Amino acid sequence: MTREMICIVCPMGCHMEVTLENGQVADVKGNTCPRGKKYAESECTAPMRTVTTTVMCENGALLPVRTDRPVRKEDMFKVMEIVNSHIAPLPVKIKDVIIKDVCGANIVAAKNID
Repeated sequence: MTREMICIVCPMGCHMEVTLENGQVADVKGNTCPRGKKYAESECTAPMRTVTTTVMCENGALLPVRTDRPVRKEDMFKVMEIVNSHIAPLPVKIKDVIIKDVCGANIVAAKNID
C-alpha cells in the first residue's frame, strides 16, 4: 500500500510517498531531511496531535487550553470528553495545569484569567 502526504515539520512542505507493508513503513520517498522521514513513519503508524480547545471557568468565562504534549490521535475524543466536563477554578495563569494526566498529557492554560 502506498500513501501520499505532505510533511508539516518544516516550511519546505515536502511531498512524500510512503510505502506500507503489514502496517509498517517500508520506504519513504520525497523527504529532503531526516525529520520528514521520522514524521512520515510516526504519522502512518502512531499519529499524534496537540489538542487545543476551551474549558469553562467558575465565573462562566471560557479559558483557552491545550495539551502540554501531543496525545494519540485516537484519544482526542476522550480528551475532549474530560475537558468538557471540567470547570476551571480562578485565578488562572498561562501554563497552569488545569487537568493532570489526560491520556498522557496535562491540560494547560493558554491565557491569564483573574
